[in-house]
Amino acid sequence: MRQKILVTGGAGYIGSHTCVELLAADYDIVVVDNFSNSKPAVLDRVAQIAGRAIVWHEGDLRNRSLLRQLFDRHHFAGVLHCAGVKAIAEAQRLPLKYYQHNLEASLTLLDVMAERGVQRLVFSSSATVYGEAARVPYREEAPLAPNTVYGRSKMMVEDVLHDLVQADPAWHIAILRYFNPVGAHPSGLIGEDPSGPINNLMPHICQVAIGKQAELSIFGHDYPTPDGTGVRDYLHVMDMAAGHVKALQYLSGESGLLTLNLGMGRGHSVLEVLRAFEQVCGIRIPSRYVPRRAGDLACYYADACRAADVLGWRAKRSLFEMCADAWRWQVQNPNGYE
Repeated sequence: MRQKILVTGGAGYIGSHTCVELLAADYDIVVVDNFSNSKPAVLDRVAQIAGRAIVWHEGDLRNRSLLRQLFDRHHFAGVLHCAGVKAIAEAQRLPLKYYQHNLEASLTLLDVMAERGVQRLVFSSSATVYGEAARVPYREEAPLAPNTVYGRSKMMVEDVLHDLVQADPAWHIAILRYFNPVGAHPSGLIGEDPSGPINNLMPHICQVAIGKQAELSIFGHDYPTPDGTGVRDYLHVMDMAAGHVKALQYLSGESGLLTLNLGMGRGHSVLEVLRAFEQVCGIRIPSRYVPRRAGDLACYYADACRAADVLGWRAKRSLFEMCADAWRWQVQNPNGYE
């Protein structure tokens, strides 16, 4: 009998690709999403890729009554918690929104899980929890001192999970700290469809390549890096999705708390990504240097050894594959899911 997994935020960028991997691994899934930054059409595309129907419910995780109904109806074996809001600049302006949607929603979810005796959880955290004192490559035991509201909201949930396991070691919890997911499913059916201002590099490059924006702004070119531009750990979203499935499988036999980085374990500069994308699409991408953004670091990337040792998981797809899949998604869906 297939295990049934609740996927919160399953219509989002990370959640939708993870749903594909869960279905391929022969899990049944139920998605709950408030569609504040996603669309129900995403789940139709996931079902098309998987060749299986998806059960989904529209709703907010702060709705305790809704969660109780879902847990009573479906008898979940575990929860993959991908829901949340994540725009760093917006979080600085609207901190209460971020603490409500990231912290309060997680507390309500955990409370209902405890009520219903479901103690297996994979939590989507972020590399933004690391402090500026952390040295590259970032190891899981590096000091945490996030300098953004978004990062603090993720760290607060991590703190709750630590306390929960301390109080009751029967919980099975994995915290996955994401670095920079990019790319799309190779079918081109699902991918990154940001709403509002575009803050991430790959969708910005895609928008310029397809003619929706005039040029790429490169924030800073005088960093202490090989080419002067910022270096980040870019990871194919399908590799990240596979890491979630590996973590869920691991938790079926292990209790306690596991914290892991999900990253390539090496960095690529903005110019490296730009040149790789130009090679893939055969288009020159106009760009210009603009001043650094406040709070941006010169370089960060993961030490991903623990995920390899514990889960047997490694990022497999190259930067060129990330660019090719992102470009395929953009060409096939010039207006996203509209």
